[in-house]
Amino acid sequence: MTTFSPTTADALAQQAIELPSWAFGNSGTRFRVFPTPGTARDPFEKIADAAQVHRHTGLAPTVALHIPWDLVDDFGALRRHAEENGVALGTINSNTFQDEDYKFGALTHEDDRIRQKAIDHHFACIDVMHATGSRDLKIWLAEGSNYPGQNDMRARQDRLHDSLQQIYARLGDEQRLVLEYKFFEPAFYHTDVPDWGTSYVQVAALGEKAMVCLDTGHHAPGTNIEFIVMQLLRLGRLGSFDFNSRFYADDDLIVGAADPFQLFRIIVEVIRGGGLNNPDVAFMLDQCHNIEAKIPGQIRSVLNVQEMTARALLLDREALAAAQTANDVLTANAVFMDAFSTDVRPALAAWREERGLPADPMAAYAASGYQERIEAERLGGTQAGWGA
Repeated sequence: MTTFSPTTADALAQQAIELPSWAFGNSGTRFRVFPTPGTARDPFEKIADAAQVHRHTGLAPTVALHIPWDLVDDFGALRRHAEENGVALGTINSNTFQDEDYKFGALTHEDDRIRQKAIDHHFACIDVMHATGSRDLKIWLAEGSNYPGQNDMRARQDRLHDSLQQIYARLGDEQRLVLEYKFFEPAFYHTDVPDWGTSYVQVAALGEKAMVCLDTGHHAPGTNIEFIVMQLLRLGRLGSFDFNSRFYADDDLIVGAADPFQLFRIIVEVIRGGGLNNPDVAFMLDQCHNIEAKIPGQIRSVLNVQEMTARALLLDREALAAAQTANDVLTANAVFMDAFSTDVRPALAAWREERGLPADPMAAYAASGYQERIEAERLGGTQAGWGA
């Protein structure tokens, strides 16, 4: 059986993956939101569910919030609730895609009133960050156009820059702005932040506290995502990951479900670039569990990231470097593939038991009785989310 060196075991022990609060609420596609028994009805219940993932895996110590989905009267109370459940509150995500005013844009809108409304929303998110102790404000913009000639694309970029500047100026000394990108949807002709280059250009113009968020599902088919990871780490602008998976577009599926080899390649570059367990590079999931159980879906997701991290840590980098220097193509590829093909699951099970964690977190959760309890207790109520 594969065993981990002390260095590898220590790296695995430090790994932390932030969970998205919205993964624990009801969500769905454009066509239907399917409710499931026991689903969290408010942010407090979302936090309790997220804590189950951390309790069974030791991998998920923080939970990201989404505003306004997770608005509460007292964020101090929510913060204390999280701490009592053994987790902390993390990234604050803004929302400018579910308001009628934002039909033709938010931070890029031609109407100064609407644009200021979107800016003010981000100011409110920063207020939440102060109350929760959060470091990162993550911005994803569902803005663009559907038809050639519909909008002045350059003017929209100028307005975006101006809006981001105002938001950036409001950040506290220890806070960051993280700008996500998405190459299409819901706009189909052009998207205002469609790729890592656009995000990089915008954040580089703001200052050192502005970073790029890389969502692993937000790329055109065939995109070499690990190259982007390498480049952003090289430039010092990779602020966070949103881990998910997709078969066609942004499907928000369990990370590693479609292409585990791609996830492995990404983690290899993260390690190579010094991004693993680096506090400046946040790992987070961004998934919606529409047909599968939500808590086990998140457990499976963090375990997939952990497994590919373990494989990537086993890569014989000295042998790889020697083969690369010698232009020995087949040997270099063989070294790479040997690490990917290593079955680390037994070693991870033993590693967990050594740390007082369940060897099989999925089975342990199923046997815990938590799911049956919340299904019996959580009757009635609604949860704001994507389908709201």
